[in-house]
Amino acid sequence: MAGITAYGGYIPRLRLSRKSMVDANSWANSALKGQAKAERSMCNWDEDSLTMAVEAGRDCLTAQPRDSIAAVYLASTSLPFDDRLNAGIAVAALNLPGGVRTLDITASQRAGTSGLIAALQAVAGEDGPLLYLAAEKRRAKGGSPLELSSGDGAAALLLGPGDGIARLLGSHSQAVDFIDHYRGQGRQFDYVWEERWIRDEGYLKIVPPVLAALLEKTGVKASEIAHFCLPCTLGRVTPAIAKTLGIAEEAVRDNLHAACGETGTAHALVMLVRALEESKPGEKILVAGFGQGCDALLFETTAALKTLAPRLGIKGSLARRKAETNYNKFLAFNDLVTVEKGMRAEVDKQTALSTLYRKRDMLTGLIGGRCEKCGTVQFPKSNVCVNPNCNALHSQIDRPFAEMGGRVNSFTADLLTYCPDPPAHYGMVQFAEGGRMMMDFTDVDTGSIEVGMPMRMMFRVKEYDPVRGFTKYFWKAAPAAAQA
Repeated sequence: MAGITAYGGYIPRLRLSRKSMVDANSWANSALKGQAKAERSMCNWDEDSLTMAVEAGRDCLTAQPRDSIAAVYLASTSLPFDDRLNAGIAVAALNLPGGVRTLDITASQRAGTSGLIAALQAVAGEDGPLLYLAAEKRRAKGGSPLELSSGDGAAALLLGPGDGIARLLGSHSQAVDFIDHYRGQGRQFDYVWEERWIRDEGYLKIVPPVLAALLEKTGVKASEIAHFCLPCTLGRVTPAIAKTLGIAEEAVRDNLHAACGETGTAHALVMLVRALEESKPGEKILVAGFGQGCDALLFETTAALKTLAPRLGIKGSLARRKAETNYNKFLAFNDLVTVEKGMRAEVDKQTALSTLYRKRDMLTGLIGGRCEKCGTVQFPKSNVCVNPNCNALHSQIDRPFAEMGGRVNSFTADLLTYCPDPPAHYGMVQFAEGGRMMMDFTDVDTGSIEVGMPMRMMFRVKEYDPVRGFTKYFWKAAPAAAQA
């Protein structure tokens, strides 16, 4: 048996008004006006699918031991590297044991649910918990319906043997080469087919038999389903499928379209996490993923759900919100428009891969040191203790800084330094247990920083090398109050 032992989620704080998007594009397509409602989640310029996956993973591992994790799987169709193990970067950022198994899962919008089935099967067959991550930051053509309906976000599940907080009752899959959309090799954007065809020949004909087969396999009646999670932006499709199967209308979960949009590969898990946040022990949760076929998984929550340590989750992420109405900023952040960046941006951003490897614990894992002789904590770790009353040699052991809070010691809002979202905020952060570091700030508003403000470390994009296509990551400080 295998089950879910913990969950986590992450939705970026920026929420772009769909009205601002429609106002900018309805001159060319008046049909968009009907979609000028609510908002979609939007990554900051220094966020991508990997940074969101790491944040969801950190949330999932709240109060969980990390040294026992045996594997990390990462599902996405928008990973930053086509040929580099993205899950391996997440392992380093999360400071997980070096011997964990890793796997990237991609190439379909149901990669999130297909990978989850594979992960649960792996956990049932081997010892050790598995951290399952799914994240998406889809790029779409400006003014397209997909741009309006999509959203950025991530979810994480910690899987382990036994029942956990939700035990797996069963799963069922069917592969069907039904092409609702596709993205060819080397193409930037998806090509999407006609919505009525997707609804009538896709969802309504492919999904119900898969769900019915799972219910028959598990011996569970449709009326017993308390939460039904099926990502779909087409109106009334999910309720229609529920009615066909006999699932109660009140069991159909909100697809979160108004709150954040559809987060692609991650969305079935985002909806699952949101359902777990509101579930009671003993309730059954049916999760489906659609894309060149259908996956279905059935879980039953346990009494352990009530003992899970508090976390941000999807509910907390949705509450951590900043309204954004500048559609041009969205276009610039997603490289959908050519922006004059000025001469200060004209520098070679090549990453020395040898240095990145040698310093990977410090750069990716934010590992500092603690002197075993005097207890002084410092970053970076060095051969000599920085305490002038100690100066011991080779006395330091690893001390992770990522989960250590700090406070602003000094700060600057710089309009001269190039930043994709000026001004560039940075300053000195004093950590609670000792040690200080000059850091970039993120998710801050002009005029909101104060000396003494509590800060939290967040894994973010440091810079992108457009010549070589390499993304460099590091840690930045964000207001801790924004995480509550």
